[in-house]
Amino acid sequence: MANINPETVIANSKFNTFHMLVFIWCFIAIAADGFDIAVYGLALPEMMNDFNITPAAAGAIGSYAMMGMMAGTFILGTLTDVIGRKRVLALCLVIIGLFNFLAGFAQNETIFIIFRFIASVGMGGLMPAVISLMTEYSPRKNRAMTVALMYCGYSIGSIIASLFGIYCLEHLSWRLFFWVSIFTVVITPFFLKQFPESVVFHIRRGNKAKIAEILNKVTQTNQYSEWDNYEITAGTTNSSSGISFNKIFNNNKGLSTVMFWIAVICCLMMIAGLGTWLPNIMQESGYGVSSAMIFTITLALGQMAGSLAGGYMVDKIGHRNVLLSLLSIGGITFVLLSITGSTALLFILIAVAGACTAGSQNLINPYITMFYPPDIRGAGLSLAVGMGRIGSITGPLLIGLVLMTNVPPQLSFLGFALPCAIAFCALLFVQEKHGTEVQKRQFKKKSEALAS
Repeated sequence: MANINPETVIANSKFNTFHMLVFIWCFIAIAADGFDIAVYGLALPEMMNDFNITPAAAGAIGSYAMMGMMAGTFILGTLTDVIGRKRVLALCLVIIGLFNFLAGFAQNETIFIIFRFIASVGMGGLMPAVISLMTEYSPRKNRAMTVALMYCGYSIGSIIASLFGIYCLEHLSWRLFFWVSIFTVVITPFFLKQFPESVVFHIRRGNKAKIAEILNKVTQTNQYSEWDNYEITAGTTNSSSGISFNKIFNNNKGLSTVMFWIAVICCLMMIAGLGTWLPNIMQESGYGVSSAMIFTITLALGQMAGSLAGGYMVDKIGHRNVLLSLLSIGGITFVLLSITGSTALLFILIAVAGACTAGSQNLINPYITMFYPPDIRGAGLSLAVGMGRIGSITGPLLIGLVLMTNVPPQLSFLGFALPCAIAFCALLFVQEKHGTEVQKRQFKKKSEALAS
C-alpha cells in the first residue's frame, strides 16, 4: 500500500484529455456567468424605458443583483468544501438559468428584482467553485495560463451577449436576453455525468476508489487503486466537516487576507460599474445602440487580452508584480478616458481598461487560491469574493448617481481611477512568505536560479 499525495500527482501531470474536459466545462460555466452578468447592462437602456425608471433606480436594481451575488458567494461558495464543489456548481447553473429565464417575463421592476436577485445568488456561488476546481485540476507547469484561458470564457460570454444585443435590441425585445439563459439548465445533466468532483472532497469522505479513478485519468495510467493511502496537506484529511473561517486568519495570514479583500472589493467595483453602465454612458455621450454594443465587445476583448497576457507574465515575474503593473496602468487609463475626445482612442483605452480591471480580478483569484492550503481554499476564495461583492454593489449605484447630475457622462470614468490606486496599495501589504503554493513557487524559482 503506497502513500500518495493526489495534489502532487495532479500538479506534476501533463495536460491531457481529462484536463481538457475539466477546462471545457469550467469555460462553459464561466461563459454563462459572463453572459448573464453582461445582459443587464446591455438591456438596461430599453428596460429603463419599458419600466419607466430613473438612472438611480436602474443602478439600484443592478446593486440588488450584486447583493444576491454576495449572498451566493457566502452561502453557496463556502459550501464547496462541505457538500462538494461539483454539486454546488451544478446547483448554480440551475439557479442562474431558471430565474434569469423567469426574470424575462417580469411586468414591472419589482418582479424583475426578485427573480434577478435569486439568479444572482447562483452567479455568486459559481465563480469560487469554478476557480477552485480549475486550479485544483491544472498541472502546475501551465496552471496560470490554463486558468487565464478559462477566464476568457467570461469575456466570450459578454461578447456573445453584445453580438446578440446588436440584433436583438434593434429588432426584437430586451427580454430575449434573459430567456436564452435557460440553456444552463439544459446542460446541467450532462455536466453532472461528465465532470469530476474535487479530490479534496473525496479524501474527506474516504472515497478511495473515486480518488484512484481520477488519478488514473489524470496520469492516463492504471497505477492507482483504492488500496493506496491518499492524503494531501497535513490537516486536510483530519479536518472536521464544516467551515472554520478563523483558519484563513491563522498562521500569520490575517493581514494578507484583509488586503486580498480590499483588492477584490476595488476590482469588482470597477468591473460591475463598467459592465452595468458602459453601454448607457456611450449612448449618453452620443453613440448609437450598435456602437455602444461594439464598445462592450471591445471591453470584453481587452479583458481576454489582459487575462492571457497576465497569465503568461505570472510565470515570469509572479502574481503580485503582474497585478501591480495592471492596476497602475488601469489608473492612468481611466484618467485618459475621462478627457479624450477621439473615438479611435476611446476604443483603445476601453480595451486597456478591460485588460486592467477584469485582468486583475482574473489573476487575483488564483493568487488567493494558491495562498491558502487545500482544505480552506474554497472558503478563503469565497470569503474574498464575497467581501468583494461590496464593490459590486456600490459600483453600479455610485455611477448611477453620477449620471443623474449635470456632469458629462464621460467624466464618470474618472471615478474608476481611485479603486485602482487602493487595490495597488493593498497588494503591496500581502505577505507572500506566509502563502502555501506562492511560497513553493518562489522557493522553486530561487532553486532554479541558484542551479543556473
